[in-house]
Amino acid sequence: MDPLGIAPSRRTLLATATLALGSVTSLTALQQQVYPGDAWSRSTPEAEGLDPAPLARLVQAAGSGAAVNVDRLFIVRHGKVVLDTAFVHDYPALAEGHDTTSHQYNYQHPDHHPFYKGSDVHTLQSVTKSVTSILLGIAIARGDIEGVDAPLLSFLERYRVPEAGHPLWNATLDDLLTMRTGIEWHEIDRPIDDTNTTIQLEASEDWVQFTLDQPMDAAPGEKWVYNSGGSHLMSAVIRAATGQLATAYAEAHLFGPLGIDEYHWKITPAGLPDTEGGLYLRTEDLARIGYLYLRGGRWRDRQIVPAEWVEASVARRVEAVNQQGWGYGYQWWRLDRDDVEIWAGLGYGGQFLLVLPQHDLVAVANSWHIFGPGQGVLGPLLNAVVASVAGG
Repeated sequence: MDPLGIAPSRRTLLATATLALGSVTSLTALQQQVYPGDAWSRSTPEAEGLDPAPLARLVQAAGSGAAVNVDRLFIVRHGKVVLDTAFVHDYPALAEGHDTTSHQYNYQHPDHHPFYKGSDVHTLQSVTKSVTSILLGIAIARGDIEGVDAPLLSFLERYRVPEAGHPLWNATLDDLLTMRTGIEWHEIDRPIDDTNTTIQLEASEDWVQFTLDQPMDAAPGEKWVYNSGGSHLMSAVIRAATGQLATAYAEAHLFGPLGIDEYHWKITPAGLPDTEGGLYLRTEDLARIGYLYLRGGRWRDRQIVPAEWVEASVARRVEAVNQQGWGYGYQWWRLDRDDVEIWAGLGYGGQFLLVLPQHDLVAVANSWHIFGPGQGVLGPLLNAVVASVAGG
């Protein structure tokens, strides 16, 4: 029996990711397996075989403001930090003239965004989705969830669910993870105002019920629609399946084993951790998440996440979800370019986690570009890492 519950018909979708992990294994077999302790080991781009010039251009773009309000850039190659540059911005001053009502979902309030109340944990926004997907993989491996073919609504019995025969009864966890539940949702096709379904979600009292109450516009598995409400359903699934909130489950099975002991996780009015965008981590700890995936779910001598789940998460399960031709997996993006495979977590305001498995590299950028016109850091970051590995 497949421990991850991935149907045989879906196994072919894992082929690309399996080859990618194989390339990591063959590459890292030639490298000493380096894992961070309390801190990461340090090196230089040149010592780790990277062309430093593209990275220098990236830092210059961030420092000059050409990439807006970048807070930190952090790149790891062969387990060693080769770039770590922080930039200081006066967010209270930048917020002047904006709505500064103190509320955890007011993205303009400097006590809540981008850093949490003056600490060094930074909002991840929708990179939270990618981290939460890992928790579902762990829950499946531990037997708390049967597999991705489990019916979604079987975990939501405490809520007012649609009547029998409703199309949502056909939705599985696989549909949820790949954003193909069929629930109608208007997020990336609307401005960030009251017409946006996610803004409506964040103003509601019960996010799970709000999401379940939305109409359907497709059969489950038929149509990809970016849906943060669907991602929040993962929080209810974890509670129903494990008896624990996502925060406690993460501490026990992900954060604790990785040595992540500083974080903040927003709690919704109904008491669930916000798994669509509420997690805050230090930049170097988000890099640990990426490094865990780079190492096929293994951390030193312990398999934290099954390698099969890593493969499933980052496979291009849905192709060409936007004009850039990006693919989508289990709450992870595929941003491949120039024959370089790139796994990614992407978040509002400029939160990016990139994993380049063929090149043994993890890159993290945190920023908060909502206060100014101009370019975000994703384009410069992608250009830099691709050029750096090509020229090294």
